[in-house]
Amino acid sequence: MCAYATDADRCDCNTIHEVVVNEVREHMPDEDNLIDLADLFKVFGDSTRVKILSALFHAEMCVCDIAVLLGMTKSSISHQLRILKQAKLVNYRRDGKVVYYSLADDHVKTIFDQAMMHVCE
Repeated sequence: MCAYATDADRCDCNTIHEVVVNEVREHMPDEDNLIDLADLFKVFGDSTRVKILSALFHAEMCVCDIAVLLGMTKSSISHQLRILKQAKLVNYRRDGKVVYYSLADDHVKTIFDQAMMHVCE
C-alpha cells in the first residue's frame, strides 16, 4: 500500500503497479503524435494567436483588419499568422491584392471551445 505524507499530493510509496502501467502503456499514443500535439498546444500558448483565432471564428479577415481589431502592427499580425498557417490552424485565399484568412477547419473551433469551457469552470 502507498503511504501518503502530510502533503496529499505527494506519494511516498515505492510500489510499481505493473498491471496499471502496462495497461496504460498499451493505450498511450505514438511518441511522434504526442510531440505534434505538444507543438499544437504551444501555438495556443500565445495570447495574440488565440485572439486571432477568436476573431476568425466570426469572419474571414485580412491582415489589416486583424491589426486594427487587435491594435497591433500588420507585421506582428503577419508573423503570428505564419505560425498559425504552419500549424495548419488557418487557411488563406488571395483576392487581388488582399489576402483573407479563415479557420482551417471546424476542429480549430472545437479545440478552442473545449479549452474555453475548461477555463470557465
